[in-house]
Amino acid sequence: MTGNAASRLRGGLLPSVRSTDNMTYVELTWIEKKIEFWIRFGREAHVEILDRRRRVVSFRPNSIFAFVRWAANDFGTVMSRIDIVRAVEPGEAYQTLPFVRPGGEILLKIEGWPKVEAVLHHIDAVERAGIDACDVAPDHWRHVAHRMRAGETPRAYTVERHQAWLKRRGTGR
Repeated sequence: MTGNAASRLRGGLLPSVRSTDNMTYVELTWIEKKIEFWIRFGREAHVEILDRRRRVVSFRPNSIFAFVRWAANDFGTVMSRIDIVRAVEPGEAYQTLPFVRPGGEILLKIEGWPKVEAVLHHIDAVERAGIDACDVAPDHWRHVAHRMRAGETPRAYTVERHQAWLKRRGTGR
């Protein structure tokens, strides 16, 4: 097995997307009812289609995106996970996660379909309020993760909270 083939088996990106630029790359796979990796929200800077089942999307630094991974076998679901990630600047510390290169700041990490589904409903509620989920305060996604791990319901992200975040971000605090 070549080094390239071995890295793909470990979840590495293909050589065409390995570079020294400042983008964060996410490898997506879609094999109906077997492996379904997709982006729930995020502003993609570029998409590279590898074949009919795989593509690589890239995000600019400080972009926030939700990466959903689901896999099943003949007996049912074997993995469900959602990660909400902030793409990092070059030289900034980051956490690694499968299929994301180089990695990012993980704002939310939830596993298990009932909890993943609850996060998806929370994202839907944010969007119903007229707020782009990409623009939500990073602290809110951390709040959602902490509340769900504690078995509690997260607070709603309201237009008022969002306006406060935008003002805070504008002043650099």
